[in-house]
Amino acid sequence: MTRRRSSYRSIASLQRDNRVCRACAEAGYPIESLPIVQPYTGQRAYMFGQAPGIQEGMERLPWRGRAGKTLRRWFGMEEDEFYSTFYCASVTRCYPGRHPGGRGDRTPTPREQELCAFWRDWELELVRPELIVPVGGLAIGRLLGPRPLESCVGVRFEYQGRAAIPLPHPSGASSWLNSPANRELVEHAVARIKEALPATATRSRSSAAPRP
Repeated sequence: MTRRRSSYRSIASLQRDNRVCRACAEAGYPIESLPIVQPYTGQRAYMFGQAPGIQEGMERLPWRGRAGKTLRRWFGMEEDEFYSTFYCASVTRCYPGRHPGGRGDRTPTPREQELCAFWRDWELELVRPELIVPVGGLAIGRLLGPRPLESCVGVRFEYQGRAAIPLPHPSGASSWLNSPANRELVEHAVARIKEALPATATRSRSSAAPRP
């Protein structure tokens, strides 16, 4: 059964409740996994994607499939460095299942997105990241409002007083990355994000315990 407290004092208690959340299933949506929640080890950068895929649903960790491998290749990071640098979350936390048309995964409905916004808002309150990286059009739209990828990838925005630098989704189903000009935007975006990471990455590696 879904548990949501009126307030949280630690990321650990928030994650305990998030891991057993069934709000979307209780609302009648055909989700196909339990929530995916990454362990918090002091990461100071917050990566915000769309929704877990089938591989993430099975392994119960974010960015485990092909898109995650592409994302780590963009940054030139091995898994340990990637997960110690970024606290990875998403607009919705459960694998939504395949698209009815058979191509790719189902896009979470606006209501599902609203049901999951509770967890994102509390994560940002407790983690207090110095950098937010929204990945893909849906995640960008939820934080910064709808806008074309060409106009926002690699651009530095402010979200609730924090730096936010968007990336496109690394999914192989996207044709946006077929354009050489768009791939150059990705390289520029990754460079800007990495420039913003030294302080966050250093603090991440030196902080092994959750915030009390």
